[in-house]
Amino acid sequence: MAKAKVYFSRSVTPEAVLRLYDALGVELPGKVAVKVHSGEVGNQNFIRPEFWKPMVDKVHGTIVECNTAYEGKRNTTEAHWGTMKLHGWTDIAPVDIMDAEGEISLPVEGGQHLKENFVGKNLANYDSMLVLSHFKGHPMGGFGGALKNISIGIASSHGKSHIHSAGGDMGMWETDHDCFLESMAESAQSIVKYFNGKIAYVNVMANMSVDCDCCAVAEDPQIGDIGVLASLDPLALDQACLDLVYASDDPGRDHLIERIESRNGVHTVDTAEKLGFANREYELIEMD
Repeated sequence: MAKAKVYFSRSVTPEAVLRLYDALGVELPGKVAVKVHSGEVGNQNFIRPEFWKPMVDKVHGTIVECNTAYEGKRNTTEAHWGTMKLHGWTDIAPVDIMDAEGEISLPVEGGQHLKENFVGKNLANYDSMLVLSHFKGHPMGGFGGALKNISIGIASSHGKSHIHSAGGDMGMWETDHDCFLESMAESAQSIVKYFNGKIAYVNVMANMSVDCDCCAVAEDPQIGDIGVLASLDPLALDQACLDLVYASDDPGRDHLIERIESRNGVHTVDTAEKLGFANREYELIEMD
């Protein structure tokens, strides 16, 4: 398998996002779903709508999200709509909370834990997807990037519980941790297979707190911004981001690395590689 191409700019700007997307040479067909993270109310680190707006406009996309499975301001459709309006997402593009009216099931091939992945029903309304992710730490996953955004992020509220519990009967916070990480990779596989090449990914390495954008109370970042990356392969993209964190000479990197390693975050990447739906080997192409 040839190495995946990952395009990289050290400039964290909307213009850099557009430049990297153009470098991918992809034309996303039909109705385009643009997956973002809406940001929990109170979170100071999520990437703001105005940053993503030029990219969303370029693909004439609809911003898509799904409800959460835990307490907060995004756990019901009504509350989530309030958050989308509060944070300004409805000001820049059409918005679709995809599980507002239910869910559909996608098959998971060769999964150890999941046989199916439950996603927002409205996913079926889209022909292609652009995945705009904020690379940062995460309280459970160790880190969040493209793989997490297409797994937990696209899962319905019930689907999120299904992944967290590794498809089992245990509570979503009680299952074996590595089984949860493996289940994230398994559910990500179903999304990649579903779109069958009609999907592209951008990761922004800025505001990299050890906490996720899902945290209402999140730590301030200790590591400085690194840049923007884009690829047609979510595994290569996340691996490139991890490698850039480890290669950084910023003293704040150790705080983020501790979060990644203490949660065995690389296990999600390992599992995705074993499942074979994406490529861990990549060529980093600097665009500055």
